[in-house]
Amino acid sequence: MSPSGTVSSQLERAQKIALVAGLAGVALVVLFALLPHAQGQFFRSYLYAFVFWLMVPMGCIAILMLHHLTGGWWGYPIRRLLEAGSRTFALMAVLFLPLFFGLSKLYPWANPVVVNADPILQHKKWYMTTGMFTARTVIYFAAWLLIAVLLNRWSREQDRTGDPRLTKRMGSLSGPGLILWGLVLTWASVDWVMSIESHWFSTIYGMLFMVIAALTAMCFVLFVLRMLSDEEPLKDCVPPKDFNDLGNLMLTFVMLWAYLSFSQFLIIWEGNLKDEVPWYITRAFGGWAAIAVVLMVLHFGVPFLLLLQRPLKRRLRSLSVIAAGVFFLSMVDVYWLVVPAFESERKGPYFHPLDFVALLAIGGLWVAAFLWQLRRWPLLPQHDPRFEGALEHAVGE
Repeated sequence: MSPSGTVSSQLERAQKIALVAGLAGVALVVLFALLPHAQGQFFRSYLYAFVFWLMVPMGCIAILMLHHLTGGWWGYPIRRLLEAGSRTFALMAVLFLPLFFGLSKLYPWANPVVVNADPILQHKKWYMTTGMFTARTVIYFAAWLLIAVLLNRWSREQDRTGDPRLTKRMGSLSGPGLILWGLVLTWASVDWVMSIESHWFSTIYGMLFMVIAALTAMCFVLFVLRMLSDEEPLKDCVPPKDFNDLGNLMLTFVMLWAYLSFSQFLIIWEGNLKDEVPWYITRAFGGWAAIAVVLMVLHFGVPFLLLLQRPLKRRLRSLSVIAAGVFFLSMVDVYWLVVPAFESERKGPYFHPLDFVALLAIGGLWVAAFLWQLRRWPLLPQHDPRFEGALEHAVGE
């Protein structure tokens, strides 16, 4: 079941727009990077944009594995979207390469002068070295790519052969795959983001990024699903109760984000240790505090209240509007986590134009790659034994 002509042309048009926007963003980023004394800001903005857009494929592969483990009907309409997102890790690995040239401008541990003057960094230098950082990054992407390649290969093979054993094989991989995904994402978040502030640490930090990834991916997928839901083959195959389940899953991620964020704050603030509290002092006063309040109200409070309403969750149009808002607030959340590490001396945020340009560049390229991958496969699984009845209904059999 290939996408209908209307859907295919819609995806192709959106892909071209995203590609043009991404290439325009790349051109602007390159021009800015060539300006004198601009390299530091370039790498900071690029890191922020990369971390945010990486959350989408990271969340896609996690939700995909969750679907294979549970076998829930909620995953049927979004499975192809999740698989398409998981097939973009190769692009993200390529987009990470520019950061290798700016390690000394991003991380104190990559600057020998700073390390020699800091006893704490000297104690960590056996782990935080450029060579080990590079090796670990390669391992991270290799692990994510391996999981994505296997799940997508077996899914494609199931479309072709209808072998029911492949369903069990994907489920068997997803259990240990989710554990590996969580461990690797934790290490990556420590390496790429936490180590910017090398004296600070938190055991909840990796889990926070896991939830951000899942929430961001769910929001993106719901928005794309709304774009495609009025056309075949998705038009008549997804009942409102499935939208309700997707809304409940989104609500779960919103609540987990709030729980982990507050738990980290409470533990660190109550501990009142000089190595931990400065992280929140930077982000909880001045202009950064205003962003924190916005996140508490709009990233948790408002979505939480809205997603408690069943009528809203059973209408994809209203659910996609909520998802779009939470997606944007997740962008702000990642900004609040990453950028203050570079601007701790400021009393509030400074929205540099390059932050938006980098988001446009990486986001445009990623969305174009996602849509290209989505167009290559049927929009619904073909021969998964769990969904054969729904598939027959979708094609009118």
